[in-house]
Order: sequence, then C-alpha cells, then structure tokens
Amino acid sequence: MTHRYRHPYPHPDLESVATRNTTATHLVATFAKSASALNEMWRHILEALADTPDLIDQVASLRADLAATRRRRADLIAAIQATLSAHADGDRDPLYYIRDELGHQQRADARHVPGTSGGGR
Repeated sequence: MTHRYRHPYPHPDLESVATRNTTATHLVATFAKSASALNEMWRHILEALADTPDLIDQVASLRADLAATRRRRADLIAAIQATLSAHADGDRDPLYYIRDELGHQQRADARHVPGTSGGGR
C-alpha cells in the first residue's frame, strides 16, 4: 500500500490570488471614483491591495526554497541510511555516502551564491 504525504496546509494557487487581487483593485478603484467622500479609506484599501503582488513573489520564492530544503534533507537522510547499511555490511568506508552527499550539496551551494568561485557548470 502506498502512502502519499498530504501537506496539512494546502498551498493557495498564487495565480488565482493575483487574479482576485487585480479584480478587487479594479472594483475598489471604481468605487473610489463614485464615492470620493471616502477617498482616504479607498487610498488605504488600494495601498493594501498593492502589497499583494510583492507578497505573491515572496511566497513563490519561499515555496521554492522550502522545496529545495526538503530535497536536500531527503538526500541527506538517504546518504545516512546508505552509510548505516554500508557499515552493517562491513564496508571499508561506510562514511563515503555522507561525504559524497555533503560535497555535492556544498558544490551546489557554491554555484548558487553570488561572489563565490562556483560560477555554474
């Protein structure tokens, strides 16, 4: 039986969020034109809505970072399990798997950090 992991807090569709934000911004702008006595209130609402695109970008970036972190963690766990199995089998160098994975992750970090000598492949 396969067990699929289900995230406890499903991610909202960011494209839909952006679309709803655009619609709300247009609606509020229309209301603001017809009820100018409330200009200060409309300004606050429009400013709050204007923050949404930047927040969507930040959420998308954080999701990508989280996915990468989860992948790195899974790869390290796999290396640890391989090391334990190699040790149990009497391998001469069971720590090879951990050293290899850590080296791989360090090289990947160097390729993605500005100002390092990694520079890509």
